[in-house]
Amino acid sequence: MSNALGNHILVEFMGCDPHIMNDVSSIERDMVEAAKKAGATVINSTFHHFSPFGVSGVVVIQESHLAIHTWPEYGYAAVDLFTCGVMDAWISFDYLKEAFGAKQYSAIEMKRGAVQLLTRNDFDISSMREKATEWRNPEMYTRNVWFTDKDEDQALSLRFTGEVFHDVRSPFQRVRVLESYKYGKMLTLDDMVMTTEVDEYHYHEMISHPAMFTHGNVKNVLVIGGGDGGTIREILRHKGVEKVTMVEIDGEVIEACKIHLPNIASEFDNPKLNLIVDDGIAFVRDAEEGVYDLIIVDGSDPVGPAEGLFSVSFYQNCHKALKEGGILVAQGESPKFNEKAFSELNFTLRGIFGAENAPVSLFFVPTYPTGMWSFQYGLKGAKNPKKVENLDAIDAFSNENGLRYYNADIHMGTFATPNFVKELLK
Repeated sequence: MSNALGNHILVEFMGCDPHIMNDVSSIERDMVEAAKKAGATVINSTFHHFSPFGVSGVVVIQESHLAIHTWPEYGYAAVDLFTCGVMDAWISFDYLKEAFGAKQYSAIEMKRGAVQLLTRNDFDISSMREKATEWRNPEMYTRNVWFTDKDEDQALSLRFTGEVFHDVRSPFQRVRVLESYKYGKMLTLDDMVMTTEVDEYHYHEMISHPAMFTHGNVKNVLVIGGGDGGTIREILRHKGVEKVTMVEIDGEVIEACKIHLPNIASEFDNPKLNLIVDDGIAFVRDAEEGVYDLIIVDGSDPVGPAEGLFSVSFYQNCHKALKEGGILVAQGESPKFNEKAFSELNFTLRGIFGAENAPVSLFFVPTYPTGMWSFQYGLKGAKNPKKVENLDAIDAFSNENGLRYYNADIHMGTFATPNFVKELLK
């Protein structure tokens, strides 16, 4: 390459494995390994995953860079291999072609920086050389891998270590446990963040305790979903609870959390728990009438196996299975992220439980898109969560159990709705 400063290969890989094309950790690993196979010195890697589809990233090497963007829905990857010196970028090309399972490819090679067209500047670089000698490439290159959950207009990104502790494709979804720098280990389902070690208590305390104290005498509880175990952990803090039935459709979620998120999945061996791995929608449809004091629908977004948890018939069956005076609590989406699902769920619950018996609880989870999230209630009777009288008991319970989000003030405040939310609920 004596007549050029660099060599640039523009590559299109086609017919690639779409699962690989959507796996940020695998792509980062393969891009780094491709650089190393060609004899490059890796300085840094930065990769982002976009939900639901696509990965972008770059591996900075001492000899220049390797960059990629993928379209999993087309099995396609656009790759740049730019090198200088004696590194042979075609070695990287061959490695990536095999790693991505590409059935077709195209490649254009260009020489960059033709020496005969350039004029070398004459300037003093002695100080620059001295500064350069102070820098040493670390033995382990810097990894900058990002997991991104987004829709068409907004996104949440978490930097994670690149380590994947669990990665199984169940019959229902892809179940993974990754590790983020800020929020510790996190459970993702089909590349959406479900819970993290650091902020899980926001969600799990608020899905359980406001309803428990509103009711005041919960004995028999049904939890639909909640495979991470956090909801049953919080429910079982209440000594008066006699039985909890949990129906989770995907046993792989339960096993992953038992192994990798034991602080969340700490009550699966509790003798009060009846754990059923089955379809929660069918379970509620076939449930006896008037048997549960509290039903908690701890599902994910209305896609995949959780889609049916947002249907009218499902909530009609929940209403039937509740005792008089019973309470339903459902994961209600965000009024700033999924406005349509948020509004439609409330419309459904008002139609079944009554216009005055479907309050909304707002709370905050940093790792959920926009940070603002909701639980939506169905009240089968006269109990009103906005008018609880046992506030001292709430604070005593919170202190005794070391709760980190829920207290009496939060209980009263969570049912206050901003004007824009009131408009969505009309």
